[in-house]
Amino acid sequence: MSANVYTIESLLVGKTYHSKTLKGEIISAEKADVWYGTDTESYRVQVRPHYSAPLNLKDTYRYLAVRTND
Repeated sequence: MSANVYTIESLLVGKTYHSKTLKGEIISAEKADVWYGTDTESYRVQVRPHYSAPLNLKDTYRYLAVRTND
């Protein structure tokens, strides 16, 4: 029996990012070296706002933390 193995980056891509100033789809994610606390990893994500044209002229980047321990 085999299992599918996913990375955090691949799980973030395609998800909706929502903050006070931005709502859009995460287009890419890469691990970042920003400290948010223990049991977390940080990622720099590229977000395409829902209101933007098909071109990536309005894409923006955000940092987010992912908890790695339950």
